[in-house]
Amino acid sequence: MTAAPITPVHPAPGYLAVSGAEVVFLLLGLVVLGAAVLCVTSRSVVRSALWLVLSLGGLAGCYLVLTAELVAVVQVLIYAGAVVVLLLFGLMFTRAPIGRSADVDTPNRPVAAVVGVAAAGLLAWLLVDAFRLSYLELPAAPTGTAEAIGAAVFRHYVLPFEVISVLLLAALIGALVLSRPDISTAEHR
Repeated sequence: MTAAPITPVHPAPGYLAVSGAEVVFLLLGLVVLGAAVLCVTSRSVVRSALWLVLSLGGLAGCYLVLTAELVAVVQVLIYAGAVVVLLLFGLMFTRAPIGRSADVDTPNRPVAAVVGVAAAGLLAWLLVDAFRLSYLELPAAPTGTAEAIGAAVFRHYVLPFEVISVLLLAALIGALVLSRPDISTAEHR
């Protein structure tokens, strides 16, 4: 009885062999991270919304580098376009303070920064520890096409898709209740 020939396993590529797409992805990731930090730390609501646009646009660029064109277009149209415009219109119509506001400052900012850095460090450590020696061979077929995304969403991810839609609806209703003083408190009636 003869043994079947053993096919050689190709080793994972080294981490020092960096392609141009990986460099662009890293630079876009740094832009997204910087814009997200500035979005959260900005004291002006309008500037915060503009940093959010830059962050969401950079994220769409990351999707383009990953060859997920449909997701990138949806990111630009829905999030960077509609959501931020809706946020700015909401600020204008509710007479919210557009400039700096002392009401939103809190003395707990250093504690929140320490907790955020600790949580990010713990998450990064867990991800590196969990996937340290893992290597995933990407399929040759394009995975970011509309057909592939539609098949994945409506075959395998129907329940998470519906849960997220209910969660977004609850957040929308909660934002409506909090933004209308005659609904949120009984003293205005």
